[in-house]
Amino acid sequence: MLRLIATIRKEWLLLLRDKAGLALLFAMPLILITVMALIQDAPFKDYQEVKFDILTVDNDHGRLGRYIREGLGSSGQFNVIDSLNNQPVSEATAKTLIGEGHYKISIVIPKGSTAEIVSNANKIVNDISKRMGIPAQLPVKAIASDSLAVQLYFDPAAKKAFKSAIRQALDNFLTQVQTDLLLERIQMQLRSKDSTATDTFPAIKLKAVGLQETNLGKNQEIDVISNSVQHNVPAWSIFAMFFIVIPIAGNMIREREDGSLVRMKLIPGNYLSILSGKLLFFVGICVIQFYLMIAVGIYGMPLLGLPALQLGVDHWAGFITALSISITATAYGILIGTIFKTPNQALNFGAISIVILSAIGGIWIPLEIMPEKIQTIGRLSPLSWGLDAINDVYLRNGDIKFILQDITRLLACGLVMLGIAAWVEQRRIN
Repeated sequence: MLRLIATIRKEWLLLLRDKAGLALLFAMPLILITVMALIQDAPFKDYQEVKFDILTVDNDHGRLGRYIREGLGSSGQFNVIDSLNNQPVSEATAKTLIGEGHYKISIVIPKGSTAEIVSNANKIVNDISKRMGIPAQLPVKAIASDSLAVQLYFDPAAKKAFKSAIRQALDNFLTQVQTDLLLERIQMQLRSKDSTATDTFPAIKLKAVGLQETNLGKNQEIDVISNSVQHNVPAWSIFAMFFIVIPIAGNMIREREDGSLVRMKLIPGNYLSILSGKLLFFVGICVIQFYLMIAVGIYGMPLLGLPALQLGVDHWAGFITALSISITATAYGILIGTIFKTPNQALNFGAISIVILSAIGGIWIPLEIMPEKIQTIGRLSPLSWGLDAINDVYLRNGDIKFILQDITRLLACGLVMLGIAAWVEQRRIN
């Protein structure tokens, strides 16, 4: 116990003597998570959250153009612009503005498109009526044109994913417009057959089954949306906690060089008590560091125009996760400080190894979008286990059962590293 208390006191005094280092230990992670959340805010936003200006050129002046403008405007995703300087937008003007990058998207509705859709719908209705023994009544154009197409123009600098998302949204909308017109023609044909029920004929509804989004979290009263703050604050907090390797390894090597470790060992007791003292002290520092960064996510990010961090519903699970990550990070620092003999060796290896483990562990970019082989390696990173556990608590509203596997891995990894450090130091003593 005397060794344990002496070790904690020694580490506290060492930390206090280096006030600049102490300030950097807490200040740098706060700057890191703030900068990363700000930088990655835009890429994390879904296209549905962004409103785009869309130039529309209506050469048809029919129902299709009106439907498209009204539909795009009501979707909430587009600002429909069909005139500039009180003049209707022409196709040539739209192409020029898109090419120069003033707008991202333009849609051109060709002349005769409404007549073509109506004629096609009439042809389908007449075919159905003929099979039902009803004489064809709706007019059909003699020669249908297959060349009509709503033309899309994109900014040449637009990303492929952006184009795909917009094209998919417009394609779905055009399908809906054409389906509505077809159903309208069917309804018209049925009304003409049953002339006595013209005013009371029921509307045809094609969409019998809809879609409903339901939160799968255990506690569904909190609907957490993944965004830049929700990813970056916990992820970079874990990264910063593992950088505790630097002060731990530096202190341990200095202790060996100035002889204070020898004096500590002269106190009766086991060397594990010294390791335990270091572990307790730096785990406490890591936990304080973690919750300081979490506080910035909750209270500081909204001041910068970013969403506030959500902590899920089981705060004990979040604390146990932070504690497990802190133990593993501290154990890694003790191992590095034990194995390497000089500060240059320990600090270079420790810093670079943390960067590598964080890169493959999904701290920088999500693990799911990495190559399959890298994913396999990345899932072995302790930072990946910590991030998974945090996401289970903060994004999936999970409890202890959700994180049991990950915190078991973290604690087992920490114990193994402490065991190796104790074995190496014992051999050195012998």
